[in-house]
Amino acid sequence: MIAILLKTLPFFALIGLGYWAGRVRFFTPEATGWLTKFVFYFALSAMLFRFASNLSLAEIWDGRFVAAYLWGCGVVYAIAMGAAFWRGISVEEAAIEAQCAVIGNTGFLGVPMLVVLMGPQAAGPILMVLSIDLIVFSTVVTLIITGVRQGRMSLGIIKALAIGLLKNPMIVSMALGLAWSATGFAVPTPINDFMALLGGAATPGALFAIGASLATKSAERVEIAGWLSFCKLVLHPSAVAFAAIYLFRVDPGPASVMIAAAALPVAGNVYILAQHFGVAPHRVSASILISTALSILTVTIVMALVTG
Repeated sequence: MIAILLKTLPFFALIGLGYWAGRVRFFTPEATGWLTKFVFYFALSAMLFRFASNLSLAEIWDGRFVAAYLWGCGVVYAIAMGAAFWRGISVEEAAIEAQCAVIGNTGFLGVPMLVVLMGPQAAGPILMVLSIDLIVFSTVVTLIITGVRQGRMSLGIIKALAIGLLKNPMIVSMALGLAWSATGFAVPTPINDFMALLGGAATPGALFAIGASLATKSAERVEIAGWLSFCKLVLHPSAVAFAAIYLFRVDPGPASVMIAAAALPVAGNVYILAQHFGVAPHRVSASILISTALSILTVTIVMALVTG
């Protein structure tokens, strides 16, 4: 496990460097916001396009893989919502807490780190996990919250969701990459080199941005944040592993990537959703902070298990 820790440590060290820069105000919240925007719209999108353009849909889509991941997520989602209802909180808060329990930082942390640590063959499974997180669960939490508030589903809600997905650069870049791949033509060398150069900024930029953004987050409601971190770092990869290995018999390679992705800490986009809807943003903030700190150990353990 020491060997795995030494491999993962540089990634978390970059997060730590970003956190330090944010804490001492060398990187202001405004600077962090602009760096995050650069990574989100340009560097990470270029990396995802490059991965997707060199893969076919058949290499990414696997029905057993999708079923196993959805089963594992669904179980933990239900546990988190059940625990929230047991505490007597609202449906909206329960949905946000469930989102914390199953949505990992696949875009900013998983894509750059897991492809490096697990090899280029990990790209397809990671893109599949990212797609499910962005499309399925972002839609579920939005439908729950808006449905409860408005008392019904409307065409306007569905339209707004569709437009939101079409504006997400990660989804667009993956779709464009797969569309290019479907043509059967190789990406021209200048374009491929441009995407490689721009995408190369995604790993350090995303990790630094994660750390800098954590510097502005507080650890309020620690007991709840601790429970949600446990759900994300322990229950989620355990449920996904059970589904992948025993229920759906997913091939070992993709299963390993899926389990490693499930072990990632709470994603920053959950905080964006919580802020947008005005539902428990401080609780989500604390969950991101605590789960990211603990993931230095838990991700190392899971990586050691799946690669072994």
